Amino acid sequence: MNQTTTAQSESNSPTERESSDVETLLFVDDERNILSALRRLFRPLGYNILLAESGAQGLALLEQHPVDLVISDMRMPEMDGAQFLSAVAERYPDTVRILLTGFSDLSSTIDAINRGKIYRYLSKPWEDTEITLAVRQALETKRLEREKRELMALTERQNLELKDLNDNLEQKVEQRTAELQQTADMLDLAFEEVKETYHNTMRVFAGLIGMRETLSGRHSERIAELAKQLAQQLQMTDAEADDVYYAGLLHLLGKLGLPDKLVEQPLYALGSADRKSYMQHPLNAQTALMPVEALQGVGGLLRAQEERWDGSGYPDGLKAAEIPLGARALAVARDYYGYQTGRILPDRLSPRAAQERLQLEAGKSYDPEVVAAFTGLANKDQPLPEEAKNREQQIGSDELAPGMRLSRDLYNSTHTLLLTKGREFNDVLIRKLINLERSERARFEIHVVVEGGA
Repeated sequence: MNQTTTAQSESNSPTERESSDVETLLFVDDERNILSALRRLFRPLGYNILLAESGAQGLALLEQHPVDLVISDMRMPEMDGAQFLSAVAERYPDTVRILLTGFSDLSSTIDAINRGKIYRYLSKPWEDTEITLAVRQALETKRLEREKRELMALTERQNLELKDLNDNLEQKVEQRTAELQQTADMLDLAFEEVKETYHNTMRVFAGLIGMRETLSGRHSERIAELAKQLAQQLQMTDAEADDVYYAGLLHLLGKLGLPDKLVEQPLYALGSADRKSYMQHPLNAQTALMPVEALQGVGGLLRAQEERWDGSGYPDGLKAAEIPLGARALAVARDYYGYQTGRILPDRLSPRAAQERLQLEAGKSYDPEVVAAFTGLANKDQPLPEEAKNREQQIGSDELAPGMRLSRDLYNSTHTLLLTKGREFNDVLIRKLINLERSERARFEIHVVVEGGA
Protein backbone atom coordinates (compact mmCIF):
# COMPACT_ATOMS: atom_id res chain seq x y z
CA MET A 1 0.00 0.00 0.00
CA ASN A 2 1.47 3.37 -1.06
CA GLN A 3 0.95 5.53 2.03
CA THR A 4 1.24 9.32 1.92
CA THR A 5 1.39 11.71 4.83
CA THR A 6 -1.89 13.54 5.36
CA ALA A 7 -1.64 16.82 7.26
CA GLN A 8 -4.68 19.02 7.61
CA SER A 9 -5.31 22.14 9.67
CA GLU A 10 -9.07 22.42 9.57
CA SER A 11 -9.28 26.16 10.28
CA ASN A 12 -5.74 27.62 10.46
CA SER A 13 -2.45 27.33 8.64
CA PRO A 14 0.58 26.02 10.61
CA THR A 15 1.92 29.57 10.86
CA GLU A 16 -1.37 30.87 12.21
CA ARG A 17 -1.51 28.00 14.72
CA GLU A 18 1.58 29.24 16.51
CA SER A 19 -0.14 32.53 17.44
CA SER A 20 -3.62 31.18 18.14
CA ASP A 21 -5.24 29.36 21.02
CA VAL A 22 -6.57 26.56 18.79
CA GLU A 23 -5.14 23.20 19.91
CA THR A 24 -3.69 20.71 17.43
CA LEU A 25 -4.43 16.98 17.49
CA LEU A 26 -2.43 14.34 15.60
CA PHE A 27 -4.12 11.02 14.75
CA VAL A 28 -1.86 8.11 13.69
CA ASP A 29 -3.32 4.90 12.24
CA ASP A 30 -2.50 2.72 9.25
CA GLU A 31 -6.22 2.41 8.40
CA ARG A 32 -7.54 5.40 6.47
CA ASN A 33 -11.14 4.75 7.50
CA ILE A 34 -10.12 5.08 11.18
CA LEU A 35 -8.39 8.39 10.45
CA SER A 36 -11.46 9.63 8.56
CA ALA A 37 -13.74 8.64 11.44
CA LEU A 38 -11.56 10.50 13.97
CA ARG A 39 -11.41 13.57 11.74
CA ARG A 40 -15.21 13.60 11.33
CA LEU A 41 -15.64 13.28 15.10
CA PHE A 42 -13.21 16.04 16.16
CA ARG A 43 -13.54 18.48 13.24
CA PRO A 44 -16.72 20.15 14.61
CA LEU A 45 -15.07 20.64 18.03
CA GLY A 46 -12.74 23.38 16.75
CA TYR A 47 -9.36 21.62 16.84
CA ASN A 48 -6.60 21.70 14.23
CA ILE A 49 -6.38 18.15 12.86
CA LEU A 50 -3.24 16.38 11.54
CA LEU A 51 -3.38 12.84 10.13
CA ALA A 52 -0.60 10.28 9.59
CA GLU A 53 -0.76 6.70 8.33
CA SER A 54 2.38 5.44 10.10
CA GLY A 55 4.59 6.19 13.06
CA ALA A 56 7.37 7.55 10.82
CA GLN A 57 4.94 9.96 9.15
CA GLY A 58 3.67 11.01 12.57
CA LEU A 59 7.21 11.86 13.74
CA ALA A 60 7.77 13.84 10.53
CA LEU A 61 4.65 15.91 11.20
CA LEU A 62 5.75 16.53 14.80
CA GLU A 63 9.00 18.02 13.46
CA GLN A 64 7.02 20.43 11.28
CA HIS A 65 4.12 21.45 13.55
CA PRO A 66 3.56 22.05 17.26
CA VAL A 67 1.15 19.34 18.46
CA ASP A 68 -0.75 19.35 21.75
CA LEU A 69 -2.06 15.76 21.77
CA VAL A 70 -1.40 12.51 19.86
CA ILE A 71 -3.81 9.58 19.51
CA SER A 72 -2.08 6.49 18.07
CA ASP A 73 -3.25 3.02 17.12
CA MET A 74 -1.39 0.13 18.76
CA ARG A 75 -1.05 -2.25 15.82
CA MET A 76 0.80 -0.67 12.91
CA PRO A 77 3.42 -2.11 10.54
CA GLU A 78 7.12 -1.22 10.87
CA MET A 79 6.62 0.92 13.99
CA ASP A 80 3.83 -0.06 16.42
CA GLY A 81 2.04 2.29 18.80
CA ALA A 82 4.34 1.50 21.73
CA GLN A 83 7.46 2.34 19.74
CA PHE A 84 5.93 5.46 18.25
CA LEU A 85 4.67 6.88 21.57
CA SER A 86 8.01 6.07 23.21
CA ALA A 87 9.73 8.19 20.55
CA VAL A 88 7.19 10.99 21.06
CA ALA A 89 7.74 10.90 24.84
CA GLU A 90 11.49 11.20 24.35
CA ARG A 91 11.43 14.00 21.73
CA TYR A 92 8.25 15.89 22.66
CA PRO A 93 7.56 15.23 26.35
CA ASP A 94 4.95 18.02 26.58
CA THR A 95 2.74 16.41 23.91
CA VAL A 96 -0.05 14.40 25.56
CA ARG A 97 -0.15 10.76 24.41
CA ILE A 98 -3.25 8.52 24.12
CA LEU A 99 -3.24 4.92 22.83
CA LEU A 100 -6.01 3.16 20.91
CA THR A 101 -5.87 -0.60 21.45
CA GLY A 102 -7.94 -3.77 21.29
CA PHE A 103 -8.72 -6.03 24.27
CA SER A 104 -6.34 -8.65 22.84
CA ASP A 105 -3.36 -6.28 23.09
CA LEU A 106 -3.05 -6.21 26.90
CA SER A 107 0.66 -7.09 27.06
CA SER A 108 1.50 -4.62 24.29
CA THR A 109 -0.61 -1.98 26.02
CA ILE A 110 1.31 -2.42 29.27
CA ASP A 111 4.56 -2.06 27.31
CA ALA A 112 3.24 1.15 25.76
CA ILE A 113 2.29 2.48 29.18
CA ASN A 114 5.78 1.83 30.55
CA ARG A 115 7.73 3.05 27.52
CA GLY A 116 5.50 5.76 26.12
CA LYS A 117 4.30 7.20 29.45
CA ILE A 118 0.84 7.58 27.96
CA TYR A 119 -1.88 9.70 29.55
CA ARG A 120 -4.40 6.86 29.11
CA TYR A 121 -5.50 4.17 26.68
CA LEU A 122 -8.87 3.64 25.01
CA SER A 123 -10.36 0.48 23.58
CA LYS A 124 -11.32 -0.01 19.94
CA PRO A 125 -14.01 0.42 18.87
CA TRP A 126 -14.28 3.57 20.92
CA GLU A 127 -17.32 5.39 22.29
CA ASP A 128 -17.52 8.92 20.82
CA THR A 129 -18.42 10.48 24.17
CA GLU A 130 -15.59 8.68 25.97
CA ILE A 131 -12.86 9.63 23.49
CA THR A 132 -13.92 13.29 23.17
CA LEU A 133 -14.17 13.58 26.96
CA ALA A 134 -10.73 11.99 27.36
CA VAL A 135 -9.19 14.47 24.90
CA ARG A 136 -10.87 17.44 26.56
CA GLN A 137 -9.72 16.35 30.04
CA ALA A 138 -6.15 15.70 28.82
CA LEU A 139 -5.86 19.14 27.21
CA GLU A 140 -7.38 20.82 30.29
CA THR A 141 -4.87 19.05 32.54
CA LYS A 142 -2.03 20.16 30.24
CA ARG A 143 -3.22 23.77 30.37
CA LEU A 144 -3.48 23.72 34.17
CA GLU A 145 0.00 22.21 34.50
CA ARG A 146 1.43 24.90 32.21
CA GLU A 147 -0.25 27.65 34.25
CA LYS A 148 1.05 26.13 37.47
CA ARG A 149 4.63 26.06 36.09
CA GLU A 150 4.31 29.72 35.07
CA LEU A 151 3.04 30.69 38.51
CA MET A 152 5.82 28.73 40.21
CA ALA A 153 8.41 30.44 37.98
CA LEU A 154 6.93 33.81 38.91
CA THR A 155 7.17 32.96 42.60
CA GLU A 156 10.81 31.92 42.20
CA ARG A 157 11.68 35.20 40.45
CA GLN A 158 10.00 37.20 43.15
CA ASN A 159 11.91 35.33 45.84
CA LEU A 160 15.20 36.16 44.10
CA GLU A 161 14.24 39.81 43.91
CA LEU A 162 13.41 39.79 47.59
CA LYS A 163 16.93 38.70 48.48
CA ASP A 164 18.43 41.62 46.53
CA LEU A 165 16.52 44.34 48.33
CA ASN A 166 18.74 46.89 50.11
CA ASP A 167 16.97 50.23 50.43
CA ASN A 168 13.72 50.82 52.27
CA LEU A 169 13.86 47.20 53.35
CA GLU A 170 10.78 47.19 55.54
CA GLN A 171 8.55 48.82 52.94
CA LYS A 172 9.83 46.63 50.14
CA VAL A 173 9.46 43.49 52.23
CA GLU A 174 5.84 44.40 52.91
CA GLN A 175 5.25 45.08 49.21
CA ARG A 176 6.87 41.83 48.09
CA THR A 177 5.07 39.87 50.80
CA ALA A 178 1.76 41.16 49.49
CA GLU A 179 2.73 40.14 45.96
CA LEU A 180 3.81 36.70 47.12
CA GLN A 181 0.58 36.27 49.06
CA GLN A 182 -1.37 37.17 45.94
CA THR A 183 0.61 34.60 43.97
CA ALA A 184 0.02 31.98 46.67
CA ASP A 185 -3.69 32.78 46.62
CA MET A 186 -3.70 32.34 42.86
CA LEU A 187 -1.98 28.98 43.24
CA ASP A 188 -4.45 27.93 45.91
CA LEU A 189 -7.34 28.99 43.70
CA ALA A 190 -5.92 27.11 40.72
CA PHE A 191 -5.40 24.03 42.88
CA GLU A 192 -8.96 24.21 44.21
CA GLU A 193 -10.27 24.57 40.66
CA VAL A 194 -8.29 21.50 39.61
CA LYS A 195 -9.68 19.55 42.58
CA GLU A 196 -13.23 20.66 41.81
CA THR A 197 -12.85 19.75 38.12
CA TYR A 198 -11.34 16.39 39.08
CA HIS A 199 -14.17 15.71 41.56
CA ASN A 200 -16.94 16.58 39.10
CA THR A 201 -15.25 14.65 36.28
CA MET A 202 -15.21 11.54 38.45
CA ARG A 203 -18.89 12.00 39.21
CA VAL A 204 -19.75 12.41 35.53
CA PHE A 205 -17.69 9.32 34.70
CA ALA A 206 -19.55 7.38 37.40
CA GLY A 207 -22.83 8.46 35.81
CA LEU A 208 -21.65 7.21 32.43
CA ILE A 209 -20.70 3.87 33.98
CA GLY A 210 -24.11 3.72 35.65
CA MET A 211 -25.81 3.90 32.25
CA ARG A 212 -24.57 0.34 31.64
CA GLU A 213 -26.22 -0.93 34.83
CA THR A 214 -29.92 -1.53 35.45
CA LEU A 215 -29.62 0.68 38.53
CA SER A 216 -30.30 4.41 38.83
CA GLY A 217 -27.49 6.74 37.82
CA ARG A 218 -27.40 8.04 41.41
CA HIS A 219 -26.71 4.59 42.84
CA SER A 220 -22.92 4.91 42.79
CA GLU A 221 -23.08 8.36 44.39
CA ARG A 222 -25.11 7.01 47.32
CA ILE A 223 -22.58 4.23 47.81
CA ALA A 224 -19.66 6.67 47.56
CA GLU A 225 -21.13 9.08 50.10
CA LEU A 226 -21.90 6.31 52.60
CA ALA A 227 -18.46 4.74 52.12
CA LYS A 228 -16.76 8.10 52.78
CA GLN A 229 -18.82 8.62 55.95
CA LEU A 230 -17.73 5.19 57.13
CA ALA A 231 -14.08 6.02 56.36
CA GLN A 232 -14.34 9.20 58.42
CA GLN A 233 -16.06 7.31 61.25
CA LEU A 234 -13.14 4.85 61.20
CA GLN A 235 -10.64 7.73 61.66
CA MET A 236 -9.13 7.42 58.19
CA THR A 237 -7.21 10.46 56.87
CA ASP A 238 -8.85 12.94 54.51
CA ALA A 239 -6.82 11.61 51.57
CA GLU A 240 -7.77 8.01 52.41
CA ALA A 241 -11.44 8.96 52.76
CA ASP A 242 -11.30 10.67 49.35
CA ASP A 243 -9.90 7.48 47.80
CA VAL A 244 -12.76 5.51 49.37
CA TYR A 245 -15.25 8.02 47.94
CA TYR A 246 -13.82 7.77 44.41
CA ALA A 247 -13.70 3.97 44.69
CA GLY A 248 -17.41 4.08 45.52
CA LEU A 249 -18.09 6.19 42.44
CA LEU A 250 -16.09 3.79 40.23
CA HIS A 251 -17.01 0.46 41.87
CA LEU A 252 -18.75 -0.67 38.64
CA LEU A 253 -15.79 0.26 36.39
CA GLY A 254 -14.51 -3.29 35.95
CA LYS A 255 -17.90 -4.46 34.67
CA LEU A 256 -17.75 -2.28 31.54
CA GLY A 257 -15.80 -4.97 29.69
CA LEU A 258 -18.20 -7.79 30.65
CA PRO A 259 -20.99 -9.11 28.39
CA ASP A 260 -24.47 -7.68 28.96
CA LYS A 261 -25.81 -10.90 30.49
CA LEU A 262 -23.16 -10.80 33.24
CA VAL A 263 -23.88 -7.15 34.03
CA GLU A 264 -27.66 -7.38 34.06
CA GLN A 265 -28.06 -10.56 36.11
CA PRO A 266 -27.38 -10.68 39.87
CA LEU A 267 -24.43 -12.83 40.96
CA TYR A 268 -26.55 -15.56 42.54
CA ALA A 269 -28.25 -16.22 39.16
CA LEU A 270 -25.00 -16.86 37.24
CA GLY A 271 -23.68 -20.31 36.36
CA SER A 272 -20.18 -21.40 37.30
CA ALA A 273 -18.58 -20.38 33.97
CA ASP A 274 -20.27 -16.98 33.93
CA ARG A 275 -19.44 -16.48 37.60
CA LYS A 276 -15.75 -17.08 36.84
CA SER A 277 -15.83 -14.39 34.13
CA TYR A 278 -17.74 -12.02 36.42
CA MET A 279 -15.11 -12.42 39.14
CA GLN A 280 -12.55 -10.71 36.88
CA HIS A 281 -14.19 -7.30 37.28
CA PRO A 282 -12.03 -6.17 40.29
CA LEU A 283 -8.87 -6.88 38.27
CA ASN A 284 -10.33 -5.16 35.21
CA ALA A 285 -11.01 -2.04 37.27
CA GLN A 286 -7.48 -1.84 38.65
CA THR A 287 -5.99 -2.37 35.17
CA ALA A 288 -8.14 0.42 33.71
CA LEU A 289 -6.75 2.90 36.26
CA MET A 290 -3.09 1.92 35.76
CA PRO A 291 -2.22 4.93 33.53
CA VAL A 292 -3.45 7.46 36.12
CA GLU A 293 -0.90 7.85 38.91
CA ALA A 294 -3.31 9.76 41.17
CA LEU A 295 -5.79 6.85 41.10
CA GLN A 296 -3.44 4.01 42.05
CA GLY A 297 -4.85 3.95 45.61
CA VAL A 298 -8.39 3.86 44.22
CA GLY A 299 -7.37 0.99 41.93
CA GLY A 300 -6.13 -1.01 44.91
CA LEU A 301 -9.46 -0.53 46.71
CA LEU A 302 -11.40 -1.62 43.62
CA ARG A 303 -9.26 -4.75 43.36
CA ALA A 304 -10.04 -5.68 46.99
CA GLN A 305 -13.72 -4.69 47.08
CA GLU A 306 -14.94 -8.32 46.71
CA GLU A 307 -12.64 -9.78 49.39
CA ARG A 308 -14.37 -11.18 52.48
CA TRP A 309 -13.44 -11.01 56.17
CA ASP A 310 -13.26 -14.82 56.44
CA GLY A 311 -11.06 -15.17 53.33
CA SER A 312 -13.78 -16.50 51.02
CA GLY A 313 -13.71 -13.53 48.65
CA TYR A 314 -11.82 -12.88 45.42
CA PRO A 315 -9.56 -12.29 43.52
CA ASP A 316 -6.73 -12.75 46.07
CA GLY A 317 -8.44 -14.58 48.95
CA LEU A 318 -7.41 -11.92 51.47
CA LYS A 319 -8.84 -12.14 54.97
CA ALA A 320 -9.33 -9.89 58.00
CA ALA A 321 -6.74 -7.11 58.31
CA GLU A 322 -5.06 -8.18 55.04
CA ILE A 323 -7.93 -6.43 53.26
CA PRO A 324 -7.40 -2.64 52.98
CA LEU A 325 -9.64 -0.81 55.45
CA GLY A 326 -11.05 1.36 52.66
CA ALA A 327 -12.12 -1.73 50.71
CA ARG A 328 -13.84 -3.11 53.83
CA ALA A 329 -15.79 0.15 54.19
CA LEU A 330 -16.68 0.14 50.48
CA ALA A 331 -18.00 -3.45 50.70
CA VAL A 332 -20.37 -2.58 53.55
CA ALA A 333 -21.68 0.57 51.81
CA ARG A 334 -22.08 -1.20 48.46
CA ASP A 335 -23.85 -4.27 49.87
CA TYR A 336 -26.15 -2.19 52.08
CA TYR A 337 -27.74 -0.85 48.88
CA GLY A 338 -27.18 -4.15 47.05
CA TYR A 339 -29.45 -5.96 49.51
CA GLN A 340 -32.14 -3.35 48.89
CA THR A 341 -31.97 -3.60 45.07
CA GLY A 342 -31.97 -7.39 44.81
CA ARG A 343 -28.43 -7.61 43.43
CA ILE A 344 -27.23 -9.96 46.17
CA LEU A 345 -30.29 -11.94 47.30
CA PRO A 346 -33.43 -12.90 45.35
CA ASP A 347 -35.59 -10.79 47.67
CA ARG A 348 -35.24 -7.05 48.01
CA LEU A 349 -34.71 -6.06 51.63
CA SER A 350 -35.92 -2.96 53.43
CA PRO A 351 -33.24 -0.59 54.78
CA ARG A 352 -33.76 -2.01 58.28
CA ALA A 353 -33.56 -5.61 57.02
CA ALA A 354 -30.43 -4.74 55.00
CA GLN A 355 -28.82 -3.36 58.16
CA GLU A 356 -29.71 -6.52 60.05
CA ARG A 357 -28.24 -8.63 57.24
CA LEU A 358 -24.94 -6.74 57.51
CA GLN A 359 -24.90 -7.37 61.25
CA LEU A 360 -25.62 -11.06 60.66
CA GLU A 361 -22.67 -11.30 58.25
CA ALA A 362 -20.26 -9.39 60.53
CA GLY A 363 -17.24 -11.59 61.16
CA LYS A 364 -17.96 -13.65 58.02
CA SER A 365 -18.39 -11.39 54.99
CA TYR A 366 -17.71 -8.04 56.67
CA ASP A 367 -15.34 -6.48 59.18
CA PRO A 368 -17.21 -6.31 62.53
CA GLU A 369 -15.65 -2.91 63.29
CA VAL A 370 -16.91 -1.46 60.00
CA VAL A 371 -20.40 -2.89 60.54
CA ALA A 372 -20.44 -1.35 64.04
CA ALA A 373 -19.45 2.02 62.56
CA PHE A 374 -22.21 1.67 59.97
CA THR A 375 -24.77 0.89 62.68
CA GLY A 376 -23.70 4.00 64.56
CA LEU A 377 -24.13 6.14 61.43
CA ALA A 378 -27.53 4.63 60.64
CA ASN A 379 -28.81 5.51 64.14
CA LYS A 380 -27.38 9.03 64.21
CA ASP A 381 -29.55 12.06 63.49
CA GLN A 382 -28.48 13.79 60.26
CA PRO A 383 -27.71 17.54 60.33
CA LEU A 384 -29.89 20.04 58.48
CA PRO A 385 -28.75 20.49 54.87
CA GLU A 386 -28.56 24.31 55.09
CA GLU A 387 -27.71 26.87 57.74
CA ALA A 388 -30.63 28.33 59.68
CA LYS A 389 -30.45 31.63 57.79
CA ASN A 390 -31.05 29.86 54.49
CA ARG A 391 -33.89 27.73 53.26
CA GLU A 392 -34.43 25.65 50.15
CA GLN A 393 -37.09 26.10 47.50
CA GLN A 394 -38.06 23.90 44.53
CA ILE A 395 -38.91 25.92 41.42
CA GLY A 396 -39.47 25.40 37.70
CA SER A 397 -36.94 26.34 35.05
CA ASP A 398 -39.18 29.23 33.96
CA GLU A 399 -38.84 30.71 37.46
CA LEU A 400 -35.02 30.72 37.44
CA ALA A 401 -33.21 34.04 37.55
CA PRO A 402 -29.53 34.95 37.17
CA GLY A 403 -27.70 34.76 40.51
CA MET A 404 -29.71 31.87 41.92
CA ARG A 405 -27.65 28.92 43.26
CA LEU A 406 -28.44 25.22 43.28
CA SER A 407 -28.91 23.73 46.74
CA ARG A 408 -28.78 20.14 45.40
CA ASP A 409 -27.18 18.36 42.47
CA LEU A 410 -29.38 18.56 39.36
CA TYR A 411 -30.16 15.41 37.35
CA ASN A 412 -32.14 14.90 34.15
CA SER A 413 -34.99 12.43 33.63
CA THR A 414 -32.55 9.52 33.17
CA HIS A 415 -30.65 10.39 36.39
CA THR A 416 -27.61 11.75 34.56
CA LEU A 417 -25.78 14.49 36.50
CA LEU A 418 -26.25 17.87 34.81
CA LEU A 419 -25.10 20.49 37.37
CA THR A 420 -23.49 20.24 40.78
CA LYS A 421 -24.65 21.76 44.05
CA GLY A 422 -23.62 25.41 44.46
CA ARG A 423 -23.65 26.22 40.71
CA GLU A 424 -24.83 29.78 40.05
CA PHE A 425 -27.24 30.37 37.19
CA ASN A 426 -26.80 32.95 34.43
CA ASP A 427 -28.92 33.77 31.37
CA VAL A 428 -27.07 31.34 29.10
CA LEU A 429 -27.29 28.44 31.55
CA ILE A 430 -31.02 29.06 32.15
CA ARG A 431 -31.76 29.01 28.40
CA LYS A 432 -29.81 25.77 27.96
CA LEU A 433 -31.70 24.14 30.82
CA ILE A 434 -35.09 25.19 29.44
CA ASN A 435 -34.19 23.86 25.98
CA LEU A 436 -33.00 20.57 27.50
CA GLU A 437 -36.29 20.14 29.33
CA ARG A 438 -38.16 20.70 26.08
CA SER A 439 -36.04 18.18 24.20
CA GLU A 440 -36.54 15.53 26.91
CA ARG A 441 -40.22 16.49 27.42
CA ALA A 442 -39.68 16.45 31.17
CA ARG A 443 -39.52 18.87 34.09
CA PHE A 444 -36.43 18.63 36.24
CA GLU A 445 -36.38 18.89 40.04
CA ILE A 446 -34.58 22.21 40.54
CA HIS A 447 -33.79 23.19 44.15
CA VAL A 448 -32.28 26.60 44.85
CA VAL A 449 -31.04 28.38 47.98
CA VAL A 450 -33.13 31.30 49.23
CA GLU A 451 -30.85 33.59 51.24
CA GLY A 452 -31.91 34.95 54.62
CA GLY A 453 -35.10 32.92 54.78
CA ALA A 454 -36.77 35.39 52.37
